[in-house]
Amino acid sequence: MVMTYGVRDLGHHIEGMTAFSVLDLAPVPDGSDVGQALRNTIDLATHADRLGYTRYWLAEHHNMPGIASAATSVVIGAVAAATKSIRVGAGGVMLPNHAPLVIAEQFGTLSALYPARIDLGLGRAPGTDQLTARALRRTLQGDVDGFPQDVMELMRWFEPAVEGQRIAAYPGEGQQVKVWILGSSTYGAQLAAHLGLPYAFASHFAPGELLRAIDIYRQTFRPSPHLAQPYVMAGYNAFVADDETEAHTLFTSVQQAFINLRLNKAGKLPKPIEGFYERLDGTSKAVVDSALACTAVGTPEQVREQVAAFVQKTGADELMVTSQIWDHQARVRSLELFSSAVASL
Repeated sequence: MVMTYGVRDLGHHIEGMTAFSVLDLAPVPDGSDVGQALRNTIDLATHADRLGYTRYWLAEHHNMPGIASAATSVVIGAVAAATKSIRVGAGGVMLPNHAPLVIAEQFGTLSALYPARIDLGLGRAPGTDQLTARALRRTLQGDVDGFPQDVMELMRWFEPAVEGQRIAAYPGEGQQVKVWILGSSTYGAQLAAHLGLPYAFASHFAPGELLRAIDIYRQTFRPSPHLAQPYVMAGYNAFVADDETEAHTLFTSVQQAFINLRLNKAGKLPKPIEGFYERLDGTSKAVVDSALACTAVGTPEQVREQVAAFVQKTGADELMVTSQIWDHQARVRSLELFSSAVASL
C-alpha cells in the first residue's frame, strides 16, 4: 500500500481557491514564560480550528529563548488533542538533527492518535547555531548533505512492514503521515520536485529565492504515487487590526526581533514600539525590508488587497500565515480578521 494525497486531499483546499493555514512559532513574549507561550499556542490553535484554517504547523528551533516549540512533536500532540478537525504538523522538523526512525516513530504515534490529521514538513537546516547543533546530535555526523537519503529512509519507515523485515517503526509503519519538503532556497524545490512531494517555501523570513524556487519546482516536478501535480505553500506574515496604525505597531515586535537576531541578541518577543521602524537607520531598514518582504499589514480591507496581489504573483496553492504579535489577544484578533479578509480569495 502506498500512501497518496492529491491536491484535494492536502487539507480543506478547494481547487481554484487558495487555502490558508497557520504557522505558529510559539513566541515567548517579553515579560512572559514558556508555559504561558505554550498555553497561548493551544488557545490560538482552537481559534484557527474554529475559523476553518486548513492546517496548523509548529517549527523546530533550538537555543532560542523567544520560541517555545523546540520539542516539536510534543507540542503538536498537545495542539492536536485540543482541536477537532484542523490538520496539525511540523513546519518543520529539521531532519539532520534526528535519526529518521525516531521521527517515524514520533509522527507514527501522532498519526495513530489523530488519524488523517498529521503533516510532517522536513527541513535540512539545523534550526539553530552550529554549537547547539553539535549538542543536539553529539556529533555532526548527521549533516545536511545526507538530507535526501534521510528523507527517503523516513518515508520508507511509513510503508507497511513486510514479512521478514527485521526493523520496523512501531508505531509508524502503515501510518498516513503526509510528508512535505521545506526550504528557503532552490535546493528544497529540486528535491520536492524529484520526489513528487508538496513544497513549502519559508518566504516569511527568507523571500529572496521564492519565485525562482517555485518556478524550478513546477517546471521539474515529477508525478509520484504521493502527489499527481505540484503543490506550493508559501510562508507569509500578517498583522491585521481594526485600525491601520495599530496593525503597524503590532508589526514592530517582529521587526525588533529580526534586528536583535542580526546583532546576535536573540531574546523573547519584544513589546511593540509605536514608530519603531521610522527611527531605524538605513541599514537596519534594509535588513527588515529584505527579510519581511512577504508581509501584509493593515486593516482587513488593506490586507486582502496585499494578499490577493501576493497570490496572483506567486500562484501559491496555500499560504502559511504567521503573526509574531506580542499581545496574545491581539494575535487572536489578527487571526480572526485575516480569516474574514481572505474568505473569498
